[in-house]
Amino acid sequence: MRLLPDQDQLAYAETVRRLLTDAAPPQAARAWAAGDHGPGRALWRSLAGTGLPALAVPEECGGLGWYPAELAAAFVEIGRAGAPGPLVETVAVAAALPGTSAWSEGLLTGDRLVTVTDPAAPGYAVDAHAADAAFVLTHGTGPSRARGDGASRPQSRAPAGVNPPALFAAASHGAPLPSVDPTRHLVRCAPGEAVPGDTGRLRALATLLTAAQLLGAGQALLAGSVEYAGARRQFGRAIGSFQAVKHQLADAAVALEFAAPLLRGAALAVRGDAAADPRDLPAAKAACTRAAHRAARTALRVHGAVGYTDEYDLTLLLRKVHALQTAWGAEAACRAAVLAGSLLPG
Repeated sequence: MRLLPDQDQLAYAETVRRLLTDAAPPQAARAWAAGDHGPGRALWRSLAGTGLPALAVPEECGGLGWYPAELAAAFVEIGRAGAPGPLVETVAVAAALPGTSAWSEGLLTGDRLVTVTDPAAPGYAVDAHAADAAFVLTHGTGPSRARGDGASRPQSRAPAGVNPPALFAAASHGAPLPSVDPTRHLVRCAPGEAVPGDTGRLRALATLLTAAQLLGAGQALLAGSVEYAGARRQFGRAIGSFQAVKHQLADAAVALEFAAPLLRGAALAVRGDAAADPRDLPAAKAACTRAAHRAARTALRVHGAVGYTDEYDLTLLLRKVHALQTAWGAEAACRAAVLAGSLLPG
């Protein structure tokens, strides 16, 4: 099983990184937090122009196929840039809906943003007030089994009194709740009509891409901390020359470096490779969460008080990491899933 990205994946990730660099995501994130969703939507349309959402949709449904590894590589860059909006949820819903679904219109071109409730916060969807459509994903109470494509599906005949996971269009939603991340709000959604969709694939892909975002944000925080430690001077020396600072930066770098191959292994598990273990997905989410948290904590220690200022771009990433730690599987739930041998956190 290959845990290193191939040349095509590296080239695509580089394309996404250049696009995001030119688009100035911090400005789009601040506008999104202020209620102006135009720059964020324009950024998503540019990303969709690279074929990003189409990488989650089969060719017969108008997409490019099923490429979780390429999607994960792209979302590492999205996390590194701190791009706003329910991008993970939009791609996951696009992957779950059948090609004939009327809800799929505009998803591959980037003209529509959709969101879906997170099992980690039942009944609440990210930025439902800013999306074109919202969906409610019920957790279900029935057992599930692994599929060949790496997702999981409820058994075809559920026992009496057992409800399988299901997807519904949101009939209504409430007001956005305050959040530690001003670009990411949870909104209460009420279920309406049932929508056919592969709920296992939706959850697996959302978990994978959230882990990728965390890894990218952690990498950006570490890079910013290393740069700051080389420029900030105390007692006539760069603070990066002090042993205590070096150790903290090194520990964060090791955590991120060890999480990266786990993320690629998780992408293979979601894709359904025979050599992959379903536990790779929750293991990757747990590792990326822990690594990003360590990088965020180190960044605050290295930057000091400046790391708390809203004007500093670092703050956008710090807050995003804090919010994403529990999204689509908190660390404790992911560890429990690993012990249980499950693909998805409970």
